[in-house]
Amino acid sequence: MSFSDFLRHLRQDELSAPNVSHWQVFPARAADLRPLPAELPQPLLAALQSRGIQALYSHQSEAWLAAQRGENIVLATGTASGKTLAYNLPVLSALTENPLARALYLYPTKALAQDQFSGISEQFTVPAAIYDGDTPQAKRKTVREKAQIVLSNPDMLHAGILPHHTLWAEFLRNLRFVVIDELHTYRGVFGSHVANVIRRLKRIAAFYGAQPQFILTSATIGNPAELAGRLVEAPVTLIDRDGSARGEKHFLVYNPPVVDEALGLRKSSVQEAVRLGKELLAADVQSVIFARSRRGVEILLSYLPPSAPTLHPPPNSTNLGGGRGGGPIRGYRSGYLPAHRREIEQGLRAGEVRLVVATNALELGIDIGGLGAALLVGYPGSLASTYQQAGRAGRGDAPAVSILLASP
Repeated sequence: MSFSDFLRHLRQDELSAPNVSHWQVFPARAADLRPLPAELPQPLLAALQSRGIQALYSHQSEAWLAAQRGENIVLATGTASGKTLAYNLPVLSALTENPLARALYLYPTKALAQDQFSGISEQFTVPAAIYDGDTPQAKRKTVREKAQIVLSNPDMLHAGILPHHTLWAEFLRNLRFVVIDELHTYRGVFGSHVANVIRRLKRIAAFYGAQPQFILTSATIGNPAELAGRLVEAPVTLIDRDGSARGEKHFLVYNPPVVDEALGLRKSSVQEAVRLGKELLAADVQSVIFARSRRGVEILLSYLPPSAPTLHPPPNSTNLGGGRGGGPIRGYRSGYLPAHRREIEQGLRAGEVRLVVATNALELGIDIGGLGAALLVGYPGSLASTYQQAGRAGRGDAPAVSILLASP
């Protein structure tokens, strides 16, 4: 059974078809490409060409032009649309031309910072380092003095950097860019706390003579410019027209079948997720199942077979902290050891892990490649989270499906 066979099965199967209460199809879209900027430094141009990048998406080009004009930017394009390259280009260009210039990248989680650090260190030559609670004391002075890009999080900025700003005087004096990734996570009371931390950062940077430029990225939300403007307390330029290529995308709302008409009880969304997950495995569609909690991840894993037929044989691996060691079916949540999570991420990118059961730990922009399907077990709690989780399915020209399984 192929991907198209799976969709046909959903439309015709007597167990599934009557329970699909909504089916929306987003047509495929060709990429809107623009030439690489002529002003790019030669080392950066060579790094892009070595990765096979000969042009930019339209939103990446717009971000470059806005950054060159000195504007603060908020990027609000789809999942896997190349937002990372959009902010890396102007930052790396400025840092390549001026070795004294510095940039601060803020991420909501340590895992996301680790993922982005790997991408920068493997692809570009600008010195970068992570500075968070896991950074050994012996290395912190070197990070402060040598790294042109420091990757951290708002908590570390609040507790480990700003109170010790005299140690960071040289870095703050030359602070050119501040990148705030996954902007949509900074909402409500937590968002107001982060806004105050950013206010302190701007005040201390100004004390040392710097006025950094802000670049923010967001998932699909209704008011990215308003949220970004309030967070950094400055005008921002919104870039939200996505120029990346996209294959045909199907979004379904699935209501589990009624099992007791008198009481109006429906079958468990967990059981339906397991059934659909097995069908996706049989169709050899690489997939993710999003559970609402860590306990939900373990329950789903207990229902799924320890091994499953797949066209991609799993690698030899050991259990490094839960989630079933090795095999095509894995779990992913906070509480697993970092090495274990990196192994699962690599397995997803390589296609060796065919089905991963995850909490919203995989909702953020960690690079796991392009998946064919995403099953959302219950409403994630916000539209932003729904868009993010559903957006985990699909990359490039390949078709994809996202299914929201309703819970009571």
